[in-house]
Amino acid sequence: MEMPEITRAIAATTSIASSLGLPVEDAVVLHNSNKLALRLKPCEVFARVAPIGQEVAQLEIEIARQLTDLGSPVVALEPRVDPLVYTRDGFAVTLWTYHEPVTPSVSPPDFANALERLHAGMRKIDVPTPRFTDRVTEAEQIVADPDLSPELADADRELLTTRLASLRQAIDDRGAPEQLLHGEPHPGNVLSTKRGPLFIDFETCCRGPVEFDLAHVPEEVCASYPGIDQQLLDDCRQLVLAMVAAWRWDAGDQFPNGRLFGDGLLHILREGPPWPTLDQVTTRLGVL
Repeated sequence: MEMPEITRAIAATTSIASSLGLPVEDAVVLHNSNKLALRLKPCEVFARVAPIGQEVAQLEIEIARQLTDLGSPVVALEPRVDPLVYTRDGFAVTLWTYHEPVTPSVSPPDFANALERLHAGMRKIDVPTPRFTDRVTEAEQIVADPDLSPELADADRELLTTRLASLRQAIDDRGAPEQLLHGEPHPGNVLSTKRGPLFIDFETCCRGPVEFDLAHVPEEVCASYPGIDQQLLDDCRQLVLAMVAAWRWDAGDQFPNGRLFGDGLLHILREGPPWPTLDQVTTRLGVL
């Protein structure tokens, strides 16, 4: 979000929280891209904010509620208010339990164990969600429409179009078992807390092979996760790189250093295997 929108989003969120009896004297921005993550003080609430129409917050709430009941490693909804999507001034706001970070990062074995437990919980809940291929389609639509991706060169458009289609088909052809997934369980969506690693952000949940989730995490995490199909993981990693590249060329994308990231991903796709993980790409490009 740009600064004027951030200011409005914070005002809407603090107004909602105050009306619910949660004392708010300050709102600290924890993360800002297309969505905003806030820490509300002194009530110590974690708020997720997005423009109405750019979120699937009700789905996120239902998934988080069911996973919390199962004891899965997820951040719970704020217990002092009803588990609802609150709206004000064009923004959709959800309120969650705030956890103070206890270490800079989660160790790879702990990360893998938490993700395995999350996947186990997700196999037990029944929530209608899209298939991972729906997300591929979204990326394909951005690439196919010059109005949506006006700065994308023709050769790059052709590369992404071909790669997205061929990888979708290759993954489908493997016929791997599918289940409910987080969708983007990268290190930015797992918190190191006193309760251990906890996952946040369930708006991207979808159905697919677990290797699609593992394509978003560091190599060291994959090494500690049992039963991986390495060839399927390689295909999923390449697919994720192509999808993220497409999103970075979206005219409405607000990801920090988005164009630099998009250019770098196109170069990596042309280089060929071995396919790097997203954290390796970030390190290589020096962004974030």
